[in-house]
Amino acid sequence: MSRQLLPAVHGLLARPLSSYYLLLSSSGLLLLIGLTMVFSATSVKAYAENGNAFSAIGSQAVFALLGLVAFWVCQRLPAGTLRDLGKYILAVAVALLALLDLINALKSVHILGEDQGIGPVHAELLWLYIGPIGLQPAEFAKLGMVLWGADVIARKGPALGHWRELSRPLFPVVGLLFVLVGYNDLGTMLVLLALIVGLLWAAGVRLRIFAALGVLGLAGISLLIAAASGGAGSGEKGAENYRLARLTNFLQPLDQCDLDGPCYQLIQARSAIFEGGWFGVGLGKGALKWNWLPEADNDFIFAVVAEELGVVGCAIILALFSVLAYTGFRIARRSADPFRRLAATAITTWLVAQAVINIGGVTGMLPITGLPLPFISAGGSALVVTMAAVGMLASFARAEPDASRALNARPPARWVRLLWAPLPPVPPQRRPGPSKAAASPGAERRR
Repeated sequence: MSRQLLPAVHGLLARPLSSYYLLLSSSGLLLLIGLTMVFSATSVKAYAENGNAFSAIGSQAVFALLGLVAFWVCQRLPAGTLRDLGKYILAVAVALLALLDLINALKSVHILGEDQGIGPVHAELLWLYIGPIGLQPAEFAKLGMVLWGADVIARKGPALGHWRELSRPLFPVVGLLFVLVGYNDLGTMLVLLALIVGLLWAAGVRLRIFAALGVLGLAGISLLIAAASGGAGSGEKGAENYRLARLTNFLQPLDQCDLDGPCYQLIQARSAIFEGGWFGVGLGKGALKWNWLPEADNDFIFAVVAEELGVVGCAIILALFSVLAYTGFRIARRSADPFRRLAATAITTWLVAQAVINIGGVTGMLPITGLPLPFISAGGSALVVTMAAVGMLASFARAEPDASRALNARPPARWVRLLWAPLPPVPPQRRPGPSKAAASPGAERRR
């Protein structure tokens, strides 16, 4: 059986558009599972509060439609346009982050009241409200950093091996984001750092530079943990350092932790996983989402999946994220354009790192950071930005040399190209050249 299965799988993966279809299938299934689980996690509470079990899922469905529009737009944009948009998206994200931090800082020193803002702009934890529109600026910072960082590194090319070229302008921008994002949201800062590591690794930065950057990153994270106070960004009050409390609670056994204090959320998540067993209690039949498990529809939705769908449901989600990771790095490896290769690596690293941090926090394998699970958790900004990033990956998958040649050799109907995606540019003809080692300057510089 295995002798027949492996050649069949190899044959499917060898097709020109296999990366594209793997990306669409894995991300599409994750989105459908996410909408289903958000409805399951919110229906009881929504009915109790509003008398309508579909109120929360209705909002999430609207965000999913906006995400599909963002996917469609980003899939159609050429690489040159994405490179130009990067600096503008990052600049807007930095401005919104600075405004969010300013309002939160004014609230912390009691210059502004809890319900006050600057004109029509209000802030609540990680959310910035401009009139009736609410968004999370940190989500747009991820997208802007992917595009701007990939463009900067692709332009530098082999010169990136020198500290001077690496530090300008990348390090000042990373330091600015470290302060603006880390002030309120350490979890998102960790994802941004993982994204930047993915960019530098794909660019072939030397290992000793990674070691130096790792020391600087750990020092900065330690400083953010030590400087946290009150619960800014977590909704908690008081003088306790909530980040340090989360870290110490993670390091100590559960039987020595305050069951009604900081460990309550983790204990309830463990209970949900235990109750689910192998096959779960049934979709919609979980009990801990009845106000027993905080953030059941967002940061801890994986615990609801474990309770209702069991180990099997969790394994399916993990398998889909694994397929997404494999596909993203496959697209990066097959991309001939340096910008596409760097951006695909950064997007994949971002989504995988965020999923690992979220699931690790829910299961107790990592400290809790308050990150949503991509595609699955409730939330508008995160879902729309994630779908836009997947749309870029889809554009890069169609631009793979073999995929581009296949699409241009047998182009789809004109109405398909108008409604779905235009034809990618035809790659240049391959020329005989040096060996693979010479074609991979990043690997050579890393030695």
